[in-house]
Amino acid sequence: QQRPGKDGVPFTVRKFRTMVPNADKDGPAWTVEGDKRITRVGRFLRKTAIDELPGVFSIWSGHMSLVGPRALPMDEQRYLEGKIAGFGERLKVRPGLTGLAQLYDMRDDAETKLKYDLEYIGRMSIWLDLKILVISIANTIAIRWDRRSGKATQSGL
Repeated sequence: QQRPGKDGVPFTVRKFRTMVPNADKDGPAWTVEGDKRITRVGRFLRKTAIDELPGVFSIWSGHMSLVGPRALPMDEQRYLEGKIAGFGERLKVRPGLTGLAQLYDMRDDAETKLKYDLEYIGRMSIWLDLKILVISIANTIAIRWDRRSGKATQSGL
């Protein structure tokens, strides 16, 4: 998938497929709680964040870091930039596999995501990155990822 990286420069991120083929045949849409497009294996991959593992190639190539704002699909980033003032500010740093918004935004609300991403950018440090990584690893071991609830009421892109 093409994603905007630092300064909005597009890069290709690889992910394991977690949805049925042609899941976006009607155009891009946010996943919602109980989404029928996610396969059974996909649910497990998302809960453990194993679907993000191929993103390591993007880290090795220098397009991503371990910690930072999540790289959104191009269409979603553009849509949210048009809807929320300052949303493009999150592209001032390299995107990450994990970040404050992934840990603490349980509603998966775009404005809250921006708040956490900007907080991360303002507080960036090795100690904050280590804390985020430790919590992220704990979430993976405890199978606590993909437990957000907010998109159940959102209409999609």
